[in-house]
Amino acid sequence: MKALDELTFDNRFARLGDAFSTHVLPEPLDAPRLVVASDAAMALLDLDPAVAETPVFAELFGGHKLWAEAEPRAMVYSGHQFGGYTPQLGDGRGLLLGEVYNAAGEHWDLHLKGAGMTPYSRMGDGRAVLRSSIREFLASEALHALGIPSSRALCVIGSDTPVWREKQERGAMVLRTAHSHIRFGHFEYFYYTKKPEQQALLAEHVLNLHYPECREQPEPYLAMFREIVERNAELIAKWQAYGFCHGVMNTDNMSILGITFDFGPFAFLDDFDAHFICNHSDHEGRYSFSNQVPIGQWNLSALAQALTPFISVDALKEALGLYLPLYQANYLDLMRRRLGLTTAEDDDQHLVERLLKLMQNSGVDYTLFFRRLGDESAALAVARLRDDFVDLAGFDAWAEQYKARVARDGEYSEEQRRARMHAVNPLYILRNYLAQNAIAAAESGDYSEVRRLHEVLSKPFEEQAGMEQYAQRPPDWGKHLEISCSS
Repeated sequence: MKALDELTFDNRFARLGDAFSTHVLPEPLDAPRLVVASDAAMALLDLDPAVAETPVFAELFGGHKLWAEAEPRAMVYSGHQFGGYTPQLGDGRGLLLGEVYNAAGEHWDLHLKGAGMTPYSRMGDGRAVLRSSIREFLASEALHALGIPSSRALCVIGSDTPVWREKQERGAMVLRTAHSHIRFGHFEYFYYTKKPEQQALLAEHVLNLHYPECREQPEPYLAMFREIVERNAELIAKWQAYGFCHGVMNTDNMSILGITFDFGPFAFLDDFDAHFICNHSDHEGRYSFSNQVPIGQWNLSALAQALTPFISVDALKEALGLYLPLYQANYLDLMRRRLGLTTAEDDDQHLVERLLKLMQNSGVDYTLFFRRLGDESAALAVARLRDDFVDLAGFDAWAEQYKARVARDGEYSEEQRRARMHAVNPLYILRNYLAQNAIAAAESGDYSEVRRLHEVLSKPFEEQAGMEQYAQRPPDWGKHLEISCSS
């Protein structure tokens, strides 16, 4: 394991030049202190987890110190926000400190969010507050533990720095890592500003570093775009299967790697609601839960437009046509597994759709239903879950179909069924009220609840002794929390 001063830097994006980013130094936080750190994320950099408790750790990730090899850069990009094109966005409160590689040869970006003003801050102050930093940290690590591709979060650093949002709050920084922070909006920026040389350089950068296997194809750029389509179809299938709502699926928040990226007003479903809107600023429901699938395709179409200098329109359309079939195949595969099924039948999609409609009309807890469905035999499980539904006749009809489907799936013991279903159906998810409880304690100076919640969420499929309170349905107040983009 490495100490902090043993990280090896290789700042590949910075070498693209000033057309792609601007050199900016972090603005230090007052009295920086560790709120929470992820041992698993630190292991990606081969860092010894013990270094998180050292003063230099908070100083580095609180903006006070910098490695000599680091080259902090604010990236420039544009994007479609709520369907409208914004010509220039960029890192308004974040800095790519540099890229490091580990003993396995993997490159990881070190991106400090809340690092102060940049040329792309527009009217913002460049700061992040403690609550938003904690939410991003918890979400990144919780999604990863669920098997959903995501940027990772190494730590949150708190401070005494005052920051004004709806009220005065405390500034914080979150250090996130990913193999790349390049977004759809990077390609849009150079396409719409008519800078073909820079756009070509960006395309080569992404192709060579992140999709090198596509070099072996007759049309490498087309192969790369097809891979991006496939990754996003799989990603959004996992969002939908596990009830995750991103909240702000602007093209500048879409990763070129097909990972969950840029956490704002996200939420996991409590009661199942296909029309749930987690962002209270999303007045028209553009980014509602059910709209995430078509918006994913819309965003890929926006990226395709930016790639027309490299790929024919017909080829782009053909690649985009893969999205929905791939999404549906991935989603149905996940939902079969969540229902405990190991084989495929033609009517499985209707079985899933009928269940979700019943859940929608009865306000059934999405996560706990699937977990309890795997606690015992299909017959006993549906009998116990029956009282959660308003339409008893409708549920009874579905239950009979489900039991018959399970019987056709094959013979296996109750223990085998439980193990298989519990391996894909989490007991613990990041519910908004749990995050809010942890944030409230942290804002009063007690970081123990953030750390405890992070630990519970790192093993979402394992029942953990003494942690029953994290596997409960939320109280009424916890179902109606309004989350904004500043959250």
